[in-house]
Amino acid sequence: MSFPEFRPRLPWLGADLQTLRNTVRGPAIAIPPQPVRRVMLPMRDGSGDVLAGAWEGDAAGELPLAVLIHGLGGCEESDYLRTSAAVLRGRGLAVVRLNLRGAGASRPTCRLQYHAGRTQDLADALTGLLERHGAASFFLVGYSLGGNMLLKFLGEHGHAYPIVGAVSVSAPLDLEAACRRILEPRNRVYHRSLLTRMRVEALEEGAALAPEERRAVESSRTILQFDEEFVAPRNGYAGAREYYEANGSRRFLPNIGIPTLVIHSLDDPWIPPDSYRCFDWAANPRLTPLLSERGGHVGFHGAEARVPWHDRCIGVFLEQRLQANRVCVA
Repeated sequence: MSFPEFRPRLPWLGADLQTLRNTVRGPAIAIPPQPVRRVMLPMRDGSGDVLAGAWEGDAAGELPLAVLIHGLGGCEESDYLRTSAAVLRGRGLAVVRLNLRGAGASRPTCRLQYHAGRTQDLADALTGLLERHGAASFFLVGYSLGGNMLLKFLGEHGHAYPIVGAVSVSAPLDLEAACRRILEPRNRVYHRSLLTRMRVEALEEGAALAPEERRAVESSRTILQFDEEFVAPRNGYAGAREYYEANGSRRFLPNIGIPTLVIHSLDDPWIPPDSYRCFDWAANPRLTPLLSERGGHVGFHGAEARVPWHDRCIGVFLEQRLQANRVCVA
């Protein structure tokens, strides 16, 4: 595969401007209004929770259904999801922008909350799309924390689903290292914004919180404290460190058997580069690492086109996977 080289576009120079560009300016490309239908995907854990997805495009046919998975504090309306959906729709795919458990349009129908490694939710969502909505195969893309969830899912469950290919963008492979990085003084604005979104999301109407859980959310002053006192105990972990260790995707990478493109910028202000540099990518030929020296966190606003670089690379990878699938079928 021949991927384009990334060169940042003026004035978005440096990791922080690349990261903040969507927040400052909105979607990177013009996104024309699209008819969207709501799909509801029940979880199978007895909770009664139901994930909501926004389906764009015709019914799934011979092409795979693209399922996009947002990051921490995101939802179906996140600019990077809407941009990727428009790009993939332009290539003929139907797209589902999935709201994880308790996020966005899923909040009113969910008592519980997603976390970095809640991969059974993704498995249940794909099962619902296969059984109730006519999907025949999938092309999966996850961003940031959603990328971590996707990579963990592929290592655990990927063999059980008809997945043509998968892409992660800016995934925190090592959750503990990513938490330490976001707590650094240079990231205090990012940290404050993320923590605020996490707290609001956890406390929104529809969430089922015990009094002690509500107090833990309201009293959290750092993401580490939020994970230590709310996320970890709520999900059966002794503390944040155990939660990070159990759910960081790096240890699941050797088990991935689905062709997967791993896109990341080594200047990502949220994620230390060593988690990518120190992994033996050659040990798993199903993984294609695409590591840029620049690009920020889910940024990649390049000089060659308004379409973000990671979306153009996703397009290259998609075409390769579709061709490979046709050859295999023939």
